[in-house]
Amino acid sequence: MTAEAEAAAELERLAKEIARHDQLYHAEDAPEISDPEYDALVRRNAELEAAFPHLIRPDSPNRKVGHAAAASPLSKVRHEVRMMSLDNAFADEEVAEFLARVRRFLALPEGAEIAVTAEDKIDGLSCSLRYENGRLVRAATRGDGLVGEDVTANIAHVADVPQMLRGKAPELFEVRGEVYMEKQAFAALNAAQQAAETRLFATPRNAAAGSLRQKDPSVTASRPLRFLAHGWGAASEVPAATQFEMMRRIAEWGVPVSPQLVRCISLDEMLQHYRSIASARATLPYDIDGVVYKVDRLDWQARLGSIGKAPRWGLAHKFPAERAETTLEAIDIQVGRTGKLTPVGRLSGVLVGGVTVFNVTLHNRDEIARLGLRVGDRIVIQRAGDVIPQVVDNLTRGEPRAPYVFPEHCPQCGSEALAAEGEVDVRCTGGLVCPAQRTERLRHFVSRAALDIEGLGEKTIAEFFALGWLESPADIFRLDQRRGEIVGREGWQDKSVDNLLAAIEAKRSPDAARLLFALGIRHVGAVTARDLMKRFGTLPELRAVAERAHSGDIEALAELTAIEGVGPVVVEALGDFFHEEHNRAVWDGLLAEVSPPPYVIETRDSAVAGKTVVFTGKLETMSRDEAKAQAERLGARTAGSVSARTDLVVAGPGAGSKLKQAAAFGIEVIDEAGWAEIVRTAV
Repeated sequence: MTAEAEAAAELERLAKEIARHDQLYHAEDAPEISDPEYDALVRRNAELEAAFPHLIRPDSPNRKVGHAAAASPLSKVRHEVRMMSLDNAFADEEVAEFLARVRRFLALPEGAEIAVTAEDKIDGLSCSLRYENGRLVRAATRGDGLVGEDVTANIAHVADVPQMLRGKAPELFEVRGEVYMEKQAFAALNAAQQAAETRLFATPRNAAAGSLRQKDPSVTASRPLRFLAHGWGAASEVPAATQFEMMRRIAEWGVPVSPQLVRCISLDEMLQHYRSIASARATLPYDIDGVVYKVDRLDWQARLGSIGKAPRWGLAHKFPAERAETTLEAIDIQVGRTGKLTPVGRLSGVLVGGVTVFNVTLHNRDEIARLGLRVGDRIVIQRAGDVIPQVVDNLTRGEPRAPYVFPEHCPQCGSEALAAEGEVDVRCTGGLVCPAQRTERLRHFVSRAALDIEGLGEKTIAEFFALGWLESPADIFRLDQRRGEIVGREGWQDKSVDNLLAAIEAKRSPDAARLLFALGIRHVGAVTARDLMKRFGTLPELRAVAERAHSGDIEALAELTAIEGVGPVVVEALGDFFHEEHNRAVWDGLLAEVSPPPYVIETRDSAVAGKTVVFTGKLETMSRDEAKAQAERLGARTAGSVSARTDLVVAGPGAGSKLKQAAAFGIEVIDEAGWAEIVRTAV
């Protein structure tokens, strides 16, 4: 309970913080933190999600690639094949585990050779070049992976990008790679910017992004941009069987690829190449931040597929980051929507990785005590990849000064702030009385990851809350009754009010899983909300089962815990939520205003679409993970145990008690060959 409570709050904070840095980096080309700092945030998020998969949020950084294409004069382009990102590794052991995961997923025997390509990871702007009949017809930035910006006119001024491919290329082929600026060119550009008294670029990557994403192509033409290919997207034909051979083909067609690209057949070779590139890093003409590994065989890549935003067959092995000393100038306390009091350290600006850092999370009261932190201390900030950017040492711990006293009352409402028995987090006891919690819950409810109501931002929620117009989610859907009061307030005219009310009205029939997540029930993250709705279909049915489980109904408890990723903590949180009268009032009031349709899973047409499948025993032609991934692609739900709601059991050799349970419930059982036939015949 303690660990999950801390993880849920931390995941919420990380989602917001990373989204903000994504906006600054991808859309505004104005980052506030270094790449290692950002990597540390993303890594911590991934660690928490791996430990608590049922807490994964729909706005998880692991489910997003880049950032939504920014508002700009450039037109938007939808990628035919999603432009994905890569998972990161920071230690040799993680690279070894990457190979082990590939081996497990593909059910390869221990010691089987897995060839991979390895190349330097250029710190540039991802771009996709679409060639039709060998001619460049379009170039687009990555954007959010699905929609990017059209930079065709600008890419024409990048000398490395050929307008026509050499030789016989496929009828359609999208080359993907990085637009970058060499270090020397970056220094010259910033010198010119300084002489002209205009904005300096923070890094070569930002200079490249700002130069390519110009309304006026002549500005791009004045900037010395380069391009290196690292892969491909949509293709009418892939004329090779391996990653390495395909990259050689791309080079033969006239598109530059990394001179550091090699093929490795062992972990030792991979790590040796990583260290070779790391040692040469300072002498390379462009910035790099690691080495990229990709499984060489393309048929294995296809089987491995992807999870979230990243392919299972690729990995970015990042270089270690830096440490820096600074002064802790203040400790501020932030109150989240769950009431958690989170201390944030305000620092004297310190340069780390070329970026000035001013803030760092101090996590909780125990962390402050562990480090003996006080305002005025000289501290060391670590930017390694295995933790959130954090304070790792207090250089003035021994100085005779009074210790920092963590507040015993909420700075927002004055209510008592306590840590529950066995928990490290201090929480405000004010609940909905606390304005921070109430407004934060409302902000969460309308956020992009939840109901995504455009126009109800932080400022508007705070304004309407102060006026007494918004006290619960249901009040959002009653704002149409206050139209006359809103019009004429500062910043509100007829059109803006109508736009807001139209955005609210459009959410009268919301997705049930998003609505469940929007309510902010502790331990019910986005993935858990979807899993619950997949099983129960409607919110009233979920509530009925949760209330029965809370009252001690063994069958209802078993029905909930049979859902993969739903354990006793989630069941308890659901029961506690519905047990509280004010929560039931919020629920009932909301469902009086909105009508979420029954939850429907959009799936391929298959014999198992919409059904629940349990895999048991040893699968001989694939791993359990690959089988589950196949089931999900066919629109099925997978469960870890057999219950009355199970529709099909796929049994391999060694299946035991689950076969007996299937027989008891009269559930159909097939073998692995039968499952393969279902997969083969799916539309």
